[in-house]
Amino acid sequence: MTRPARVVIDLQALRHNLHAVKRYAPAQKVMAIIKADAYGHGLERIAHQLTGADAFGVACLEEAIRIREAGITHPIILLEGFFSFEELEQLKSLNLQTVIHQHDQVSMIEHLSSEKAIKIWMKIDSGMHRLGFDPSEVQTIHQRLRGAKGCLNEIILMTHFASAQEHDQTSMEEQLNIFASATADLEGERCLANSAAIIEWSRSHGDWIRPGLMLYGVSPFPDRSAEDLGLHPVMSLQSELISIRQARKGDKVGYGGTWVCPEDMLIGVVAMGYGDGYPRHARSGTPMIINGQIASLIGRPSMDMLTVDLRQCADVRVGDKVILWGRELPIEEIALCAETIPYELLCGMRMRAKFVEING
Repeated sequence: MTRPARVVIDLQALRHNLHAVKRYAPAQKVMAIIKADAYGHGLERIAHQLTGADAFGVACLEEAIRIREAGITHPIILLEGFFSFEELEQLKSLNLQTVIHQHDQVSMIEHLSSEKAIKIWMKIDSGMHRLGFDPSEVQTIHQRLRGAKGCLNEIILMTHFASAQEHDQTSMEEQLNIFASATADLEGERCLANSAAIIEWSRSHGDWIRPGLMLYGVSPFPDRSAEDLGLHPVMSLQSELISIRQARKGDKVGYGGTWVCPEDMLIGVVAMGYGDGYPRHARSGTPMIINGQIASLIGRPSMDMLTVDLRQCADVRVGDKVILWGRELPIEEIALCAETIPYELLCGMRMRAKFVEING
């Protein structure tokens, strides 16, 4: 018998979420964002399921190579671009496309031979001030790229929003207007919308959309649930009770003794910890579900185990199923209890817990 900590990936939920994306933006092409091991869900696994997407977005060449080695032939875009001329020269053979966001990359494209010319996505900094060309230089950079031997055909114009998930209308309007002004009269398709903008800002949809978090069934908004948005969680983190014991009033639980039993009570131990990707900073009171009943984390999470208050759970036994997050318990709620965001929890699930696929 193996250790019961497991990550359950619901492939039917993934496909459902892609269909939901297309309902929000039915006229647009979809670049499915599968960087960071598909947000912790497994890069190759997710790419094979999202055949209905028009392209994939990854962070770097290493991720793109993994997809190609898995037999995926979809267009792939490097969202951070290339990091050296040697890397740039590999893109043609792998049939990859790249984002261009800074001057050194433009120079390298200009020195690339026409035989190795590639598709370019030009990123404009419309207000996030992370990556992208300043709006004042967009026209000049665009002309340089159009004249470069290494640039293939039409350039796609793109930007990224800083506050779409926060319902910040002023910030969004400013970024949309800056982008529109900077790209006025330039030919090429437009790509602006991330998950939050796909849902909330139809004006931003352009020609391409870039769903990430919503593909995995998680809400990008702090005040709206995935269920409200018609999304189904793809990942469920599960384990089992491996111990039940009687504790006395005043007993201190866990490292540092930060939680003290207020009365004589049953406590349980779950085979799950930060060595599996569960957040170490989850506070006492963080919920979990045991046989359909809400229970609460008590004490500090350990590397391999969690302790749980069983006072509200009837007829529990060693071996009972425990859900740490999933369809019945949104990961957004656990992220709040750990003072983090769902992205970090999802991306942290690349450790030792066993992955199990369902509804393939």
